[in-house]
Amino acid sequence: MTEAPTLAPRPIQRAKGRNVIAVASGKGGVGKTWFSITLTNALARAGRKALLFDGDLGLANVDIQLGLMPKTDLGGVVSGRLTLNQCLTHFPEGGFDIIAGRSGSGTLANIPLSRLQMLGDDLVVLAANYDHVVVDLGAGVEKTTRNFAQQAGTIMVVTTDEPTSLTDAYAFIKITHMERPGSDMRVVVNMANSTREGERIYNTLLKACEGFLKISPPLAGVIRRDIKVREAIRNQTPILIRSPNSEAASDVEALVERLLRK
Repeated sequence: MTEAPTLAPRPIQRAKGRNVIAVASGKGGVGKTWFSITLTNALARAGRKALLFDGDLGLANVDIQLGLMPKTDLGGVVSGRLTLNQCLTHFPEGGFDIIAGRSGSGTLANIPLSRLQMLGDDLVVLAANYDHVVVDLGAGVEKTTRNFAQQAGTIMVVTTDEPTSLTDAYAFIKITHMERPGSDMRVVVNMANSTREGERIYNTLLKACEGFLKISPPLAGVIRRDIKVREAIRNQTPILIRSPNSEAASDVEALVERLLRK
């Protein structure tokens, strides 16, 4: 009697868009969009061709923070009138491109899953024209957020010291790990009072991940609390343009330097 062949373990599914960086958070109010903009700006300043994609469908505000009024947005793509490539808007001051969403659009927020998957696939194809694509995800773990996260080679999970922020960041990491084991998830601690305090906040989240999920998402970086951030957002200008020597700007540039080394 011949012995049945042993089934090899299934390989970990690798992300299709290796150069796509998704920026996520469990909850709103943690500076996710500001970080997405600053991350893209820092990549461009490092000489990389970068695109910022506003994936917060229905509550898009990347264009608002940049003070832009794009002629096209994702609404045209969803309706079938435009391709993603036709929705590109160049932001010359920052040296990168953006694809804007449409704030307050119920149509985008409730896009059918099949159309959502097609949009994610189109984004991966477009990403081949760039060194890096940063996707500003919606807060939480809704289907739109999870779908875009599945297209990313790297996922940055932004959190702060607030207990609800840590709890929701853990929930996002848990669900993403269940759906895509082996995902490259990294933690960004924003609005920390100091680098040491940020590391303490990260360790709190890390212990929960190691204890319950048996994974250890690394710390991508700590961004210190900085009054210059609020001033930049109020003036609709990226902090790397308005206050390039500020602590928060320096922290994001250091994060990008480490990211590019890896």
